[in-house]
Amino acid sequence: MSKTETIPDQAALKRLGKSVKERLEADPGVYRVPTDLADLYAIGDFLSLSECERLCTMIDEVARPSSLHEVGYETGFRTSYSGDLDPEDSFVRGISRRIDDLLGIDSTFGEAVQGQRYLPGQQFKPHNDWFYVTERYWELEQARGGQRSWTAMAYLNEVEEGGGTHFTEIGINIEPKPGVLLVWNNAKPDGSPNLDTMHAGTPVVKGSKYVITKWYRTRTWR
Repeated sequence: MSKTETIPDQAALKRLGKSVKERLEADPGVYRVPTDLADLYAIGDFLSLSECERLCTMIDEVARPSSLHEVGYETGFRTSYSGDLDPEDSFVRGISRRIDDLLGIDSTFGEAVQGQRYLPGQQFKPHNDWFYVTERYWELEQARGGQRSWTAMAYLNEVEEGGGTHFTEIGINIEPKPGVLLVWNNAKPDGSPNLDTMHAGTPVVKGSKYVITKWYRTRTWR
């Protein structure tokens, strides 16, 4: 942390926030979700239906009960199944690179693409994607690449009922649509954490929900 920073990685978060926002807003294929509380965007048909189907199959092969640092599956906070997709797989690498190119972020800053599967009753309660620097896990995450800057999440299938992404502070619940990519900045323009990015994976009522997520750090992810 530099002498001018009051928040870890603040300068990098500010820089990445500005560069990615400018890139997305110059892209006619990107829709900005109307809110003043966060930089939140949607890209329709980012993935084809065949790509979505292939990713769903890959998720089924790696899915294990999800955890969240010290918070285990048994707490009920995050009850999906999830797993990292093989970063050396050429298909996964191609999808990952397309997300990198859309955002204009160095590929080395990106975490492995993670797949998540939600069955009826499963959910992810309201949370932020950035790391709380007062928690014990921060020392490890700081060494692994620093704070999370942007999140990219793609829906892979139609959900019969439920399973929306509810941005609780913004007051919008986004319905899953296969192939749609959601992108948001976890920081404010000044590089401080944006509490208004609080979001939840609401419970699936009928059917299942599949998504992939890629998080970006402020430095090379290890």
